[in-house]
Amino acid sequence: MPLNTRSLQTTDTAGAATDGGLPAGEERAETAAEPPRGPTPPSESAGEAADPASGTTAEPEHDAVSVRGPADGDATAEASGPQSDGDPATGHAAEQRTEGDEGRAEGEPTEAAGAPTDGAADAPSDATAEDGAAAADGEAGTAHSERGASPEAGLPSAARPRRLRLRAWRTDHPVAARVLGITVTVLAGALVVASFLLPNRSDLRPTAFVRIPVEALIGAVVLTALPRRSRLVAAWLGGIALGVLTLLSLLDIGFYQYLGRGFNVILDWPLFSDAYSYLEDTLGGPGALGVLVVAVALALVVPAVSALATVRLSNVMARHRATTTRTVLVLSMVWMTCTALSLQISGIQLASDNTVTLLRARAENLRATIRDEREFGRTAQADAFGNTPGSQLVPDLRGKDMIFTFIESYGRSAVEDPIMAPGVDKTLDDSTQALAKAGFHAKSGWLTSATYGASSWLGHSTFMSGLWVNNQNRYRTVTASDHLTLTEAFKKTGAWNTVGVMPGVQKGWPEAKWYGLDKVYNAFQLGYKGPKFSWSTMPDQYTLEQFQKRVHGKKHDKPLTSFVILTSSHQPWAPIPKMVDWDQLGNGSIFDSIEKAGTEPADIIADSTRSKEEYGKSIQYSVTALTQWLERYGNDDTVLVFLGDHQPISRVSGNHASRDVPCAIVAKDPKVLDKIADWGWTDGLRPAHNAPVWKMSSFRDRFLTAYGSTPNPSKH
Repeated sequence: MPLNTRSLQTTDTAGAATDGGLPAGEERAETAAEPPRGPTPPSESAGEAADPASGTTAEPEHDAVSVRGPADGDATAEASGPQSDGDPATGHAAEQRTEGDEGRAEGEPTEAAGAPTDGAADAPSDATAEDGAAAADGEAGTAHSERGASPEAGLPSAARPRRLRLRAWRTDHPVAARVLGITVTVLAGALVVASFLLPNRSDLRPTAFVRIPVEALIGAVVLTALPRRSRLVAAWLGGIALGVLTLLSLLDIGFYQYLGRGFNVILDWPLFSDAYSYLEDTLGGPGALGVLVVAVALALVVPAVSALATVRLSNVMARHRATTTRTVLVLSMVWMTCTALSLQISGIQLASDNTVTLLRARAENLRATIRDEREFGRTAQADAFGNTPGSQLVPDLRGKDMIFTFIESYGRSAVEDPIMAPGVDKTLDDSTQALAKAGFHAKSGWLTSATYGASSWLGHSTFMSGLWVNNQNRYRTVTASDHLTLTEAFKKTGAWNTVGVMPGVQKGWPEAKWYGLDKVYNAFQLGYKGPKFSWSTMPDQYTLEQFQKRVHGKKHDKPLTSFVILTSSHQPWAPIPKMVDWDQLGNGSIFDSIEKAGTEPADIIADSTRSKEEYGKSIQYSVTALTQWLERYGNDDTVLVFLGDHQPISRVSGNHASRDVPCAIVAKDPKVLDKIADWGWTDGLRPAHNAPVWKMSSFRDRFLTAYGSTPNPSKH
């Protein structure tokens, strides 16, 4: 029968139910039948548990017993003391009442007499899946008094189930349990809020994390309004999604650092294999494996921890719905006020919609990627010189040995940054004078690369094809087409042989056919027996010497068009080769002692200033090797075009650097440079700060036009 808050259903010795007041100080378990009478060993009594390991007997616990009243379906009477305030960390009676209310509000069935109440039924789930180590500890004592002594009560503490040991610890250390619970909850809240506010750039200012995320307010409203099971499902799924978004933001940070752009979830997955190869060359096999293990661990741990934190917060909010509702209402008003007044802190809006903005940007990026794939395929088919006969291509360069050379990571920062520029500019000026003494002259300008920090092949293909190849999908599309490259244009005339010297190629390279190269020398075909310099397979000086011996210096029936990639200035710029006597290069073993005495990558990789210094030295080395080679082996018919493929990573060039790279044309024949007099380029190897800046994709058509080629477009 229903009882009021002053009455309790009890049983007599015959097992019949009677109604009566609960005497002061007397404690009755809410059970269906009274246990057998008679003496009971201390370890089996309902109110205490003996611990053989310690030799002590625990005092009986006096917990609240939840019963149902006629007014609201739930009332709590205490057998031995005043009503508790329901602290969630200590598990007093008010918490059980709140959980019970929640269960009944959500349509859960009413417990029969002798069964645990809703609050007690939820306790194991809360303690394990919902609230973790800080769940209410008072439910253990209540369950004990309601069901009788547990069979494990007399076991040593080490032999008890983990759940009972945790409850016993919380009972014995209520203050520590409360502090631990509050700490874990605060950390969970901080993690969730930080995930919502995490920028996707490397500029992580502390003020970015003191804003109010509107996504958190919306999530709190949704989770608080849902019934228990739906709330748990939503919290788990939402937490995992938030963890995935956090991982994507971290990937964005890394990609902006190394590539100057965010992570593309459609196109960029193949780049991870290249990144791992780079780590192997830089850090060695064990170091690369360690980084891989950490990356995989983060990919698994971040969503899991985010989900656990979200579930914990959802449980806390559900237990304190009124407080949560008031807090969300106040913070929502503050958020709207900050938005309306555009209030900022250190230039950052206090009202944040960071996650929504990033999701919108990612969705647009996906649509743009899919749309770009279709449009670029049509663009690649159109070519201003696609149908030009070979006889009408570059007639003003007939008889010249053409050399197109890329210097790895040779960017504008090398020429203008206050740390790197003094050494690099001196090298460029000294080399200009040395070349002039040998009869060579140069003009130089700026080209804006299609890539930044890495992915050199995008810069190579952009320059050679005249198309803006700024992602991997475009690269696959253009290299599968018949779009004319500069080297292919020379080959098409029938007046040149073509060759590629690629010390960075260490596997199959089918793109050679698209470039129109008759022969390619890769890293294994240049006879090098010396040490690698981090990623670079061999020093540039050795590469150029082998180019001379195997290609340029040999007699040939036709002039050569050569495509040469120099790699010594590839990151991490440690160790760096040094120039040696050209006649002493041999098989490259002379570089053993130089490599051993060089700087270790780990010594500079996290130091921006040292990275800049070593990067500048690597550019000086590459420019010196190339210009000395030209002085030593160039002739009246040699024409050299050299440039950088992209800027170095932001640790060296800065977070807001341009994508410009220097480009120079060097020749002895004055007619060659006269053809580009109207370009406005600077005399010498060092372009002026205000020299013309073109997109790298515009160079091919300008170059072909300057040297007499006749446009004859191909159709879509």
